[in-house]
Amino acid sequence: MDYHHVLEAAGVVVFGLVFYSYTFRWFRPKGRLDPRWRPVITGLAFGVLAVVLMIARIRVHADLFIDARAVPIALITLVDGWWAGLLGALLAAVYRASQGGAGATAGIVGLLVTVAVGALARAWALRAGRLRAHHALVLGGAVFIVSFLSFLLLGSRGLDLFKPIALPFLVMSVLGIVFGAFLLRDIVESQAAESARRDAAELRAVTSLARGAAHEINNPLMIVTGGLAILAKRLQPGSEEAQWAERAKEGAERIRDIVARMNEITQVKEAPGQGLLPPMLDIRKSSEPS
Repeated sequence: MDYHHVLEAAGVVVFGLVFYSYTFRWFRPKGRLDPRWRPVITGLAFGVLAVVLMIARIRVHADLFIDARAVPIALITLVDGWWAGLLGALLAAVYRASQGGAGATAGIVGLLVTVAVGALARAWALRAGRLRAHHALVLGGAVFIVSFLSFLLLGSRGLDLFKPIALPFLVMSVLGIVFGAFLLRDIVESQAAESARRDAAELRAVTSLARGAAHEINNPLMIVTGGLAILAKRLQPGSEEAQWAERAKEGAERIRDIVARMNEITQVKEAPGQGLLPPMLDIRKSSEPS
């Protein structure tokens, strides 16, 4: 086996993991890009990785080569879902079809079935609450079986081709997917923890400011409402002045309600910007039970 090619393949996968970590910065809720596009970008990126791995194939014997195209497809399906995996698989399938040869159809089928087994492994891990070692091990074994079955589509010739590469293929599939899955899991969990810390810090800052402002507003508000109550007793009922005093009292009660909500903020919800006004804190939604 040419270990220089093995190192090249490992470097390609590591590059994909680094790229994936950056997508959290680009697509976070207040980032530069819409988070809904992240599976599209990551799926296409891992599809490119699969194409690169097909080009940088690994020499096993003189005329025998293997490649790790299924590893990035399985990994991105496992962490981002079938939609991302399907995009990556379709991109890799287009390249494989362009190369032609007797094994083109088998290779394309193998990529698409890899997405299916990756989606099943993802559903299994989500049901368990967290991606664990046995999920990744089973996925690695399933990808190896899918590769074996794709060779069988070529008949006895495919079986003869697969026999000498079975062991390196098994090692590559299992180790690549297991280590890649744990690295991706760590990336996802660390970014989720960082996002949670950032949201908690934002909430502390907003609630501290809101409560301080509510306290400062409440003191003069009590003076205003007290003065309006005294004024209302001295005005002739039904007069225009009494009506204005009543409206002022209603306005003061609305301010009192806003102040009470400012003291009850438990989450940060923004109202969308309008015109030249930027997005701002929606006090009513932010003080509703979460």
